[in-house]
Order: sequence, then structure tokens, then C-alpha cells
Amino acid sequence: MERIVYRSDDLIGDEALRKEQWISSLSSGYVHLQADPVAETSFEGELRIARTGEVSVGTIRGTVKSISRTADDIAAQNTNNVVLLSNAGESTVCVDQSGRSVELQPGGAVLIEQCEPSLIRVAGGRCDLMAVQTGRERIRQRCANVEDRLMKPVPGPSMSSVLLRAYVDVLIEQQSASPLIRHFAPEHIADLIAAAVSMECASLEKDTARFGASSRGRLLSALSFIAQRLDDPHLGEEAIATHVCVSTSQLRKDFERAGLGIAGYIREQRLDRAMTMLRDGAFRQHRIIDIAFACGFRNLVTFNRVFRNAYAMTPSDLRQDVHS
Repeated sequence: MERIVYRSDDLIGDEALRKEQWISSLSSGYVHLQADPVAETSFEGELRIARTGEVSVGTIRGTVKSISRTADDIAAQNTNNVVLLSNAGESTVCVDQSGRSVELQPGGAVLIEQCEPSLIRVAGGRCDLMAVQTGRERIRQRCANVEDRLMKPVPGPSMSSVLLRAYVDVLIEQQSASPLIRHFAPEHIADLIAAAVSMECASLEKDTARFGASSRGRLLSALSFIAQRLDDPHLGEEAIATHVCVSTSQLRKDFERAGLGIAGYIREQRLDRAMTMLRDGAFRQHRIIDIAFACGFRNLVTFNRVFRNAYAMTPSDLRQDVHS
């Protein structure tokens, strides 16, 4: 999975140079967009992207009053994708494409084409956008009249937008998104985009029954909740079910449909996080027992035993091999 996090604050130079570098990089390779910063305002810019397969998700924030995608940008990076663009900020956003204009209130969204020029104007000059992109055909399989849904405002926030935001956070922020998420992400995201733009699509209703979009959405919400609370040694079925607003029996069924057990999945994620920390030089001075606690293990004996069973070596062996 490819990840990009590009912040103006991380660049070298004074504010004017950082602004120039950040804006230039948008058009030259990161996303092929043009950005117009707010004048006479301290500049901030942040771009976050994650890509897996043909699906990409991302956010763009900063003191930017407009973002555009020109014919030249399309020529440099063109696909037959559609993009669900969401207004995650507090100001109104206007989106122009193909001679039509849509006004998005906070939480609202609109489906646009990646292969057509577009202009996004942000009232107040504080941009906070979320974009979720996938192949047009994936959406057409779920919503046959997808072209009729282009440039039509989607009121929000909705459950679909909340779940899509969870996907964005999981795919971008987690150091190592689980193989399960990477495997299901393309289909889940297509389900949620289709659900967001047209809950009345007959083909979407059929796919919802076939693919179990509600179950998938609950599963994603549960996985995101687990990822955020791996350090809690008491994390278990009850807390997860309460968060997802289902019974523990329904939660088990959602996991079973994905071929998972709840306790086993939590253990695997804790081990994966421990492995990442032990390999990372930034944690080299941390005691192994502190890493064990940070990953939700109750004591060092249990951590050593479970780690050795999984990887045929102890945490100390791994650290020594990596940093020797």
C-alpha cells in the first residue's frame, strides 16, 4: 500500500518558500492539482493519500481558497475513475465541473469525474476536503445510472460518509493496515460510494444483499475501533459491540463472515504493532516491557510466549537481529 503525507510545516525554508514548494508539488506529481492560497494569511498545507489497487483515499487541508484540475493535469494523470468529494470543513464549498455548479454545506458530498476539469472554491479560505476515488465500473456495477448521479449534491453527514471517513483514517494513519483491510477496501469503498450517492438504486439494493454492505460497514467500524485501542488490555467483545451498536453475537457473525475470530484478530494486531515498534529505531531505547504494555499485553511473560509462538523468536532476539 502506498502512503503519502505531505505537510508544508515539514518543508525547509521560510514561509514563502514552503508555500511555493507545497503548491508546486501538488501539480508536479502528488495529485496533479492546482492550488490557490489565501493572500495575506499565514500559509498551512497538508495532503494525505493512501492507495491500494485502483482505490485511493485522501484529504487536503490548509489556507487554500480554491483547488482546480486542468486539462493539462488530466493529460498527466488520467483514469476513468469517479471521485466522491466531501466537505469535511466548516465553510461552504462550491464545486464546478462540466458547466454545472454544486454547493456543498459542511458534511455534504458530490460525485465528480476524475477525467474532466474541475474547480473547487472554498468560502472563508480554509480548505478541508476528503476525496475517495475508484473505478467508474465498480460503481456502475452497484448503481447502473451512476452518470445520472454526477454533480448532484449528497446531503450529509450520513452513515456512509462516517464509514468512509473511518476508511480514510485507517488506511492513512495506521502504520501497518492489516491485510484484511487491504483485501476488502476496494469493494467496501465502492459499496459506500454507491450507498452515498444513490440509496434508491435497484442494483445497489441487490448488491447490498449479496455483499452484506451493512455487515462490512460494522466490521470496518469495529476494526478501526480496535486499532485505536490496542493499548487497552481490557479490550474485548463487549466494548467493541457497544461501539458498533450491535449485540456481541451479531459482532461475532460479522467477524465470522470475514473468516475472523475477534480475540485472534486483536492478538494479531497487537503482535503486528509490537513487531513494528521493535523494528523501529525510534523505539530502540524503550524497554521491551514498555512496548508490551503499549500493545495491550498484560505482562511480559505472556508477551514473550505469544510473540515466540507467532514468530519463532523472542522480542529480544528480533531487536538484536534488527539493530545489530
